[in-house]
Amino acid sequence: MDRLTEQTAARIDTLDTAEIYGEVTKILGLLVEIAGFGSGLSIGSICHLRPNAVIDVPCEVVGFRDGHALLMPFGTLEGIGLGCRAYLQQTQPVVTPDERWLGRVINARGQPIDGLGPLKVGGLAVPLKNRPPPPHSRQRLGRQLDLGVRAVNSFLATCQGQRMGIFSGSGVGKSVLLSMMARYTSADVSVIGLVGERGREVQEFLEDDLGPEGLARSVVIVATGDEPALMRRQAAYMTLAVAEYFRIQGRQVLCLIDSVTRFAMAQREIGLSAGEPPTSKGYPPTTFGELARLLERAGPGGPGEGSITGLFSVLVEGDDHNEPVSDAVRGIVDGHIVMERAIADRGRYPAINILKSISRSMPAILNDEQNTIIRRARQVVSTYEDMAELLRLGAYRRGSDPAVDEALVLYPQIEAFLRQNKDERTSIEDSFVKLAAIMGLPYAQ
Repeated sequence: MDRLTEQTAARIDTLDTAEIYGEVTKILGLLVEIAGFGSGLSIGSICHLRPNAVIDVPCEVVGFRDGHALLMPFGTLEGIGLGCRAYLQQTQPVVTPDERWLGRVINARGQPIDGLGPLKVGGLAVPLKNRPPPPHSRQRLGRQLDLGVRAVNSFLATCQGQRMGIFSGSGVGKSVLLSMMARYTSADVSVIGLVGERGREVQEFLEDDLGPEGLARSVVIVATGDEPALMRRQAAYMTLAVAEYFRIQGRQVLCLIDSVTRFAMAQREIGLSAGEPPTSKGYPPTTFGELARLLERAGPGGPGEGSITGLFSVLVEGDDHNEPVSDAVRGIVDGHIVMERAIADRGRYPAINILKSISRSMPAILNDEQNTIIRRARQVVSTYEDMAELLRLGAYRRGSDPAVDEALVLYPQIEAFLRQNKDERTSIEDSFVKLAAIMGLPYAQ
């Protein structure tokens, strides 16, 4: 009995003598101001608002003003009022993925939303806001990654560990293109982040676009457009954190985020609420810094690790490919795939403009035969596009220019080559065999 008493006394001695908490002093929209904690808070700290034993609203510190901390919630503020207590979460936000997460759909906080039960907890904790690997320790880009789409496999060859931006206006087909790549890629694992997606379309994406086969080797992170800005932003962080886990395991990972623009919009909402000055098109300065930190996390890992091939869609506002987010992303990634509404309007999907798109790993990744085929095909498309207006007006007479005459014959065949149904897969070799046959050039498999 004496021994038990001693153990109990020792345990009591280790307990805190006081409970430290802050209190809500002001609520303005989704911005919560709290007092307390002194110097114990910093940007990014997580606090929990608990007005009673039932309600628990996690929030993140996004700024400070007049000695008070400014918080934004991950959920709704129903039940939160003045004087509500705020408790500091002592640990850094991390995620603990596991191999058994494949085939699962989770939210931005790492909680399952597919009704298939709780997630298994892995043994490696990955910080949500992880830093990119040091530049001097990263490996070089790997060999070409098969993405299953003819236009990309040939004209826009992509290496393992490369980062590509997919630039498109709304309704041009970027989500379908991403789903084709996720379903048909030769990568070991796909990690897909749906940031600010329409809630109605999530199930359609999973069942119709991605399909059971694609979902079985994917982890899908979802934050719909009606969720708070912090959840939409954190969905992108969660996507990269899960991808980094598989990269550490030595896997080749295909990471897709649809879309980076909605991540930037969420960051804009957070920054403006915290009092940041608006700059280009209302985006505060932190938006572009966060974009760089997010996208730099993709790419090759260190020695013994795999790589993350990143495909990041950019929703081009007003079809202006020079708007601020598009311009910033284009300067960060290793190439860009431009999708145009005019191409989609004439019924060719995926609506990729191969003349305006570029992969920075080309031509080094292709052999001489492949480069010759691509160079000739681009010349034909360029010649036809340059003469398109005259051809529509009937102002060109056949026989005037041999190069234009050749383009008139070959361009419809190249257009047919670029057209691909979402249920159709084409490997790298098959892509070059078909294109070489169109161009009448030799190609040894």
